[in-house]
Amino acid sequence: MSKSNNNYPYSSATALAQSLGAIDQETQAVVPPIHVATTYLRGKDNSYPTGNIYSRADNPTYKPVEALLCQLEAGHEALLFGSGMAAATAVFQGLRPGDHVLAPRVMYWALRNWLLHFATDWGLVIEFIDMTEVEQVERHLQPGKTKLVWLETPGNPLWCISDIEAIARHAHAAGAQVAVDSTCATPLLTQPLQLGADIVMHSATKYLNGHSDVIAGALIGARDDTYWQRIRAVRAQNGAVPSPHDAAQLLRGMRTMHLRVREACRNAQFIAEQLEQHPAVAEVLYPGLPSFAGHEIAKQQMTGGFGGMLSVRLKGGATAAIHVAANTKLWKRATSLGGVESLIEHRASIEGEGTPCPDDLLRMSCGIEDQQELLNDFLQALP
Repeated sequence: MSKSNNNYPYSSATALAQSLGAIDQETQAVVPPIHVATTYLRGKDNSYPTGNIYSRADNPTYKPVEALLCQLEAGHEALLFGSGMAAATAVFQGLRPGDHVLAPRVMYWALRNWLLHFATDWGLVIEFIDMTEVEQVERHLQPGKTKLVWLETPGNPLWCISDIEAIARHAHAAGAQVAVDSTCATPLLTQPLQLGADIVMHSATKYLNGHSDVIAGALIGARDDTYWQRIRAVRAQNGAVPSPHDAAQLLRGMRTMHLRVREACRNAQFIAEQLEQHPAVAEVLYPGLPSFAGHEIAKQQMTGGFGGMLSVRLKGGATAAIHVAANTKLWKRATSLGGVESLIEHRASIEGEGTPCPDDLLRMSCGIEDQQELLNDFLQALP
């Protein structure tokens, strides 16, 4: 686990490219080493002079990634996890049976299923509401009982926008903490802790790594309180950490995140604007469009772009959507998002029964390819 360094004087781009300027002191290498050891020597006084005890929580290879995330999110401390799901579920495992939780109706499907089954079976009281309406959040908060408000903004796969600052204000007044899945916004577009959230979560598999070759997750906390200490203990006791090699690979991917995210945002904005005018398209869901319901809030809490994710609803319904996904060439039909390659999928087929996702919708993750070629490929696949 790594704590923030508020004295770092450079921009996010420089912090990413140089990994906070870290140099290996023993070898003077400009890339941190990979530590594969699982255990560490005690000192003669029976202490651990390096702070490292056992690699289930203390591997030094995690620390450059955690320090960088802490800096980007302006947090107190960061924890690296073995996956985005491991990070997200640790937040809920830090609660106690009987605690009341508010979560969005539109959110990452795998976590929603986990909340409906494992978390509910364990005794958490999960209530799904429309997080785009601050009044609904205020109305459903139960002072003294609601312990957590979980936000995801933009919310996958409809890209709903939640007002982090307003919701955090109401949640704190009711005695609840706020955690934000900011995977699609990345630390470069939104900083939830600066808007009043208590915890920010990333599926580092996505934009942080950006190359579709690492599974990892991360949490960044605003402060070291009792709740954060419970989450930290969940990670250590469950062994919910990545391998040293995955941590090193993640850091390598993060060094170009500012370049990748910039291009993905640019491509998504272009494609959204072009497809919004197409006669075969019923609706384009993208926070960067003035026609999008959450556009004004997105403008307030997102800087530098509106993300690389968009969804397109086709007038031809599910048949047309499945046809397009099957006939693109540049857009790869695969699950996941945030990589350098562009991905497309008929999301309702993935989520199955009970999904809030319309069956005419295609979820699209824009990569960093030529934007006109991406657009042309989508258009040629239309039936």
